[in-house]
Amino acid sequence: MRKLLLLGGTTEASRLAQHLAQSWVRDDPVAGRQAVFSYAGRTARPAQQPLPCRIGGFGGVPGLVAYLEREEITHVVDATHPFAAQMSLNATQACAEAGVPLVAFERPAWQSQPGDHWTHVRDMAGAVAALPEAGARVFLAIGKQHVAAFAVKPENHYLLRLVDAPEDALSLPKATVVVARGPFDAAGDEALMRSHRITHVVAKNAGGAGAEAKLSAARSLALPVIMIDRPEGAAREVLGSVAEVMRWLDHGA
Repeated sequence: MRKLLLLGGTTEASRLAQHLAQSWVRDDPVAGRQAVFSYAGRTARPAQQPLPCRIGGFGGVPGLVAYLEREEITHVVDATHPFAAQMSLNATQACAEAGVPLVAFERPAWQSQPGDHWTHVRDMAGAVAALPEAGARVFLAIGKQHVAAFAVKPENHYLLRLVDAPEDALSLPKATVVVARGPFDAAGDEALMRSHRITHVVAKNAGGAGAEAKLSAARSLALPVIMIDRPEGAAREVLGSVAEVMRWLDHGA
């Protein structure tokens, strides 16, 4: 019996889940393949998956080890967001402790192109520091977790695009929220930035095609982009395609 835990939440994870459901997970008593899709639970309406799903955290490394053993997980694929560093670290440590093979499925980082005006920063504090003290109209393309960090520069206006409407009042006195779910296209993002008179874009270097439109729009409008580089990841094997993950599952693990 092979039982895969897919740590998801990304477009890549959904694509892999579709492939697993169509070609890997079978009722064949000889093959005996199963897979479980895991969401962190940060989105109120996560995308539906063709695999059994669990939602929520595991309770750190001890909780994840207990889950792996209780559910008899034989393989783990970490396809979480490139900035979910703590989850990836927990997965690496838990799999090592439980003796479960682990691989990461991660999209390549974005690379600047001619016409881009990027300022690279290491973290959210660096992004805040790179913004003007006042007068900027900032597209914060960072999700909702770290919005409060920008409250130290309240004289800027901030545009947030979120999957879910915020349940509590934002800590930013000048902010506009657009509720929308990607993928987005460059023409739509350019229109969005024009309509809100955006002067700066703040983005995490998440990579992938689904969120790249804002960078194309910023390039077209000659807007500066403050690019938050990816955190250093845990030491683990990283694969970049569904085909590579499937080969790992069938032959390499």
